Amino acid sequence: MRLNHFTVKRQKAEPTIALINIVFLMLIFFLVAAQIAPPLDGDVKLVSTQDLESRDPPDALIVLPDGLMTYRGASITPSQYFTIKQESQNSDLETIRLVPDRALSAVKLIDIGNELKTLGAQKILVVTERGISE
Repeated sequence: MRLNHFTVKRQKAEPTIALINIVFLMLIFFLVAAQIAPPLDGDVKLVSTQDLESRDPPDALIVLPDGLMTYRGASITPSQYFTIKQESQNSDLETIRLVPDRALSAVKLIDIGNELKTLGAQKILVVTERGISE
């Protein structure tokens, strides 16, 4: 009597264990390599500037919501601003501080920035409000 031998093909196991090991080692590496900032001490209370009156930075060009500009309380155009700054002896024409109103559209702000660049401004600093959420 002859027996037929059936060969059963075994499926190869997926290398999931190796993948899990690699991911675990990467996790450990990044935890060790990362700089973790310690939390603030619970007794420390941060300074609140919410109720303070704000003051315009000196020699800043203020941009109102409608796009009009003021300098030291007087309405002004960018070309007039450059004329005044050129007449001033110790002024920096390359760097301009621009204080836009919150309601000013971004398109108008970009147009004003481009106009100031064409007049000779090398660097335009946009002054904004910065806050820390609690």
